[in-house]
Amino acid sequence: MNRLIRFILSVTTIMLLTGYTVSAGIPPGYYSSVSGLVGENLQTELYDIINGHTVRSYTQLWTDFQTTDDKANGYVWDMYSDVPGDTPPYNYVFITDQCGNYANEGDCYNREHSFPKSWFNDASPMYSDLFHLVPTDGKVNGMRSNYPFGEVGSATLTSLNGSKLGSCSYPGYSGTVFEPIDDYKGDFARNYFYMATRYRNVIAGWENNNSNGDVVLDGTSYPVYEEWFLDMIMAWHENDPVSQKEIDRNDAIYGVQNNRNPYIDHPEYVDLVWGEGFADEPSNHVANFSGTCIVLNWADATGSILPSGYLVRMSSVGFGDIITPVDGVEVADDINDRNVDYGEETCTFGGLVSGTVYYFRIYSYVGNGATIDYKLDGSIPQVDLTAN
Repeated sequence: MNRLIRFILSVTTIMLLTGYTVSAGIPPGYYSSVSGLVGENLQTELYDIINGHTVRSYTQLWTDFQTTDDKANGYVWDMYSDVPGDTPPYNYVFITDQCGNYANEGDCYNREHSFPKSWFNDASPMYSDLFHLVPTDGKVNGMRSNYPFGEVGSATLTSLNGSKLGSCSYPGYSGTVFEPIDDYKGDFARNYFYMATRYRNVIAGWENNNSNGDVVLDGTSYPVYEEWFLDMIMAWHENDPVSQKEIDRNDAIYGVQNNRNPYIDHPEYVDLVWGEGFADEPSNHVANFSGTCIVLNWADATGSILPSGYLVRMSSVGFGDIITPVDGVEVADDINDRNVDYGEETCTFGGLVSGTVYYFRIYSYVGNGATIDYKLDGSIPQVDLTAN
């Protein structure tokens, strides 16, 4: 009997003895309650769905990896050593090659907290949550330490599969980071979107636990991550789409923990939660709306949600002649309408008739195109002016 057949039989036996179930995919209705939600509201609802998973012991992970991180050939799927489409520098056999001691790459594999455990003070249930724990080479795991993920400019250390340690070249941070290979950047990004969602009830309190965690976490439950890091992992998510490996792993972990990673099942949720143009309407209208002749001036709207721009509409008849814009319908610039970016605080209308009174209203909005959302409640700022 060859090694692969023995491996398959042993895993089957383990599944029977431990009561594992094999998931056939997303359970019907699993995400039905999130319909129509965006932003933090969507993140909160996803938390309610995946919260309260079955917690594994740290020791049980050695066994769990045999169903969550196994290659088709039966070897350990180690993202710090694997070379997709080519021959990896070494392969690990489950249990037989687990660490133990190590001195070099290829000595043994261990349990990597891709979201470092020191960032949450080794607390449970994060400590053994399979969605961010993966089997990796012990030496490379130690090289990564608890440094943030990032993109390396000049590497001080490079693993045999091309993972790197060095100074961050991604805009917004220049400290030491660890960069996995491109083929697995999306995998790790979706691990982090899961952690931000599964632990949104406690993650705001992790910011000051570790200096390396501080440069990633922003001390909030939403958006959770510092702008540079969020921008980077969103790019990783986009550039390295969900693979069959992740889909299979998601199903396997569901069979063990009884919860799922929503961002593997529905990659579009990443943009719906953290993407541009999905915030609620601006908090306030502009202040000090006034003008001279055909030049209008104002102070930008303030509040927790700032507009991305303003629509200024004009009429020579009266305020009642100005048509109220509709959410989801962007208005193009013309002789009576102007779109002005947030921060410009001025707008000029030309081609007017001297001595004529013109009427103006200004609408704050976020988004663009089909996602545009105007602030339509409250008192719409308006002004009437006579052209010189």
